[in-house]
Amino acid sequence: MELYERINTILKLKKLNKKEFALKLIDLSPKLKRTGETPTLTTIYSYLNGNREVQVELISYIAEVLDISEQELFEHSSEPYEVETASMLKYAPKSIVMKIQEKLEPYKRIHDELDKEI
Repeated sequence: MELYERINTILKLKKLNKKEFALKLIDLSPKLKRTGETPTLTTIYSYLNGNREVQVELISYIAEVLDISEQELFEHSSEPYEVETASMLKYAPKSIVMKIQEKLEPYKRIHDELDKEI
């Protein structure tokens, strides 16, 4: 999943539209290294539509607007339900989370082994 797709997925989960997101980002006044200026609404839409690469200096601001960590922008969830499910785990009792981890461990090992082969 590309970064712009990830951002759009998170926007949907947070019930935030692109314009609201863009305006909140602009309100933080991030500066682009190349121009020293805050990105315009048009530029932000270009990021969100995948027409332009998101500039690295915007990552922390984007995470702040979305109320997530910077790392969450780069997690490899390919389906929106995965993001939603993962965010809901914080509400589960620790014993349930531990059981889920225990059940998922064999799948993680298989995934890790396949990654080594590639």
